[in-house]
Amino acid sequence: MSQPQMIFVNLSVKDLDATKAFWEKLGYSTNPQFTDENAACLVISDTIFAMLLTEAHFKTFATKPIADASATTEVMVALSADSREKVDEIVDAALAAGGTEPRPAMDMGFMYGRAFEDLDHHVWEFVWMDPAAVQG
Repeated sequence: MSQPQMIFVNLSVKDLDATKAFWEKLGYSTNPQFTDENAACLVISDTIFAMLLTEAHFKTFATKPIADASATTEVMVALSADSREKVDEIVDAALAAGGTEPRPAMDMGFMYGRAFEDLDHHVWEFVWMDPAAVQG
């Protein structure tokens, strides 16, 4: 039996300590085995991770300039949530921790989502979908 596929989203950050503190305020942790002064492995789930890399360290992997996410859309990472309330809980915590909300909530009844920009302006979306709507 094969292992579940994993994802490691690599993101450049200006201040690694501030970024780790931001995510801790949202209830997330880092894996100390893959965290040092250059990078932090943010654990989102058993199979989803974000490698938060200092700009200098990120440049050792990148072959193109680092995008200025405050001026251009670099990526939008969308994650599922267990409920509408969980979507609000996470985004409200992000806003309280210094994030910004780039647009109003999306409410289609069977699907609800909100987004925030983290301290480096990376866009994170949290979405809940009614399980009955997903099956039908």
